[in-house]
Amino acid sequence: MQLTNCASAVQKPWDKGAFETGKYRNLLAEMGYKQRDIDAKLEEAFHDLFEGPQKIYFETGDTMAYISDIKNNDVRSEGMSYGMMIAVQRDNKEMFDRLWRWSKHFMQHQEGPLKGYFRWSCRTDGTPNSQGPASDGEFYYITSLLFASNRWGNDTGIDYLSEAQFILNSSMDKTGENGVTPLIHPEHQLITFVPTGYGAGFTDPSYHVPAFYEVWARWAEDGRADYWRECARISRAYLQKAIHPETGLNPDYSRYDGSLLNSGRIIGDAFRFDSWRVPMNIALDYSWACEDKEWQRTYGHKIQNFLYAQGVDRFVDQYNVDGTPVSEILGAGGYKKLRHSLGLVASSAAVSLVCSHDKSREFVDHFWNSSHEPYDDGYFDAYYDGLLRLFAWMHLSGNYRIISPANGL
Repeated sequence: MQLTNCASAVQKPWDKGAFETGKYRNLLAEMGYKQRDIDAKLEEAFHDLFEGPQKIYFETGDTMAYISDIKNNDVRSEGMSYGMMIAVQRDNKEMFDRLWRWSKHFMQHQEGPLKGYFRWSCRTDGTPNSQGPASDGEFYYITSLLFASNRWGNDTGIDYLSEAQFILNSSMDKTGENGVTPLIHPEHQLITFVPTGYGAGFTDPSYHVPAFYEVWARWAEDGRADYWRECARISRAYLQKAIHPETGLNPDYSRYDGSLLNSGRIIGDAFRFDSWRVPMNIALDYSWACEDKEWQRTYGHKIQNFLYAQGVDRFVDQYNVDGTPVSEILGAGGYKKLRHSLGLVASSAAVSLVCSHDKSREFVDHFWNSSHEPYDDGYFDAYYDGLLRLFAWMHLSGNYRIISPANGL
């Protein structure tokens, strides 16, 4: 369908997901932005991350590349797997393969108790900063590998399907011995914060992308399709418990029942950096699966209403889940300040895909007019702000898609 290029053509949220329809909403075009300008926004964000003077992507030798969290001067499984998702979405096989080879060579454990898992942080020369994994990295690795298998097949030098199955099977083989568990907690059937030790006892709301399980159910070919579909259902139910019923805010970490984690061992009971991803993740689940549409629409309105009340161009990036100011500001990159962060500007715009109120347009317009540049105190986050910025443009333009095999869904 050709969308009319005027603001009055903005539609209500769609009632069916792309798993069913194969279609993706271009909200920016609905709002009247010209397609050439939308494409330019996408390309600018990609260029800044992967090619520009403040890039986070670096090729090493003839066959590998890494993505660096510049402010922390390390390579993270989070960023590497995000980069692979971006590469497969853009049909950039060379970039995808380079990132995967670096990940497999330097980050993935090939044997031992952590077999199949990835060191969550390494130096840029590949030296491990930590041997332990963080579950969101594996979550994105698996999904992006399955998309690569669907897009490019498995006989072009890398057997993407086998690599995804190796992670899945290695994870599901964990029994708790040596303190190592499956990525998905066996009892609660929810993703762990980390699948080791203390961190296996709670979860991170921003790790929950239920539609990814739907991808695994369709294309992992690991004999667990029903299990993954059940994980998607349980993940959606969990988010309803973990997110505040009035503000729409969630904590960075929570217990598996959704209650706040007040352990004293980790700062995670407020809406901070990890939490910015939740609105975008819920928009993705709505766009792809649309299995929890009524609650997700209500959620989108609640979080936008809260942020709107703070000022669409002024809301800050850390709150208690009830909307009150935090008593402790979490720092980043040597800076410790509340700010109007681009990453949250991007995510709060992306969730407009589930919204029907007029306020959602203001979030999108504000994001459209935002720029990725140093804040007034000199802080600049090329990595996290930059990645969320690109993902938001992909969502809002209909370019974050399920990649099915050539023979269809």
